[in-house]
Amino acid sequence: MTARFRLLTLLFITCSTMAAHAQEDGRKAIAYVQAPEMSSGQCAAKDTASAIDCAMKQCIDGGGTEEDCLVNATCYPGNWSVDIFMMADGGPHWHQFSCGWQTKELAIKAADLACSTAAENGLVECSAVQLIDEDGKVTEPPFN
Repeated sequence: MTARFRLLTLLFITCSTMAAHAQEDGRKAIAYVQAPEMSSGQCAAKDTASAIDCAMKQCIDGGGTEEDCLVNATCYPGNWSVDIFMMADGGPHWHQFSCGWQTKELAIKAADLACSTAAENGLVECSAVQLIDEDGKVTEPPFN
């Protein structure tokens, strides 16, 4: 047996075990897909591939094209996620997603950090616009 074959076998077994564990413990993955200036999608699902498929469908259904809808972030387990709206001087805007935080407070701190240098980076607006828990439940500001 070659070293490469053993490595691939070990990787396959590890991934299979992780997928089985994910389904057994009820944890969910989360995925964010975005077509800047067009559309976006976000989904929590049983595994990363399912979350990506769901978010991609939302992005396309919302007006994005298959070519423009790109995966921005995925996390397993999803834990807490934050959606940060950013707008550059001159108007272009987008969303930055950060996921996998253990608590919503840490997710909020991640957004604060991402926005801490907004002015120096030419952003005229930067703020957390929603928090998402592992089940996909969205909370909008204020985040109490």
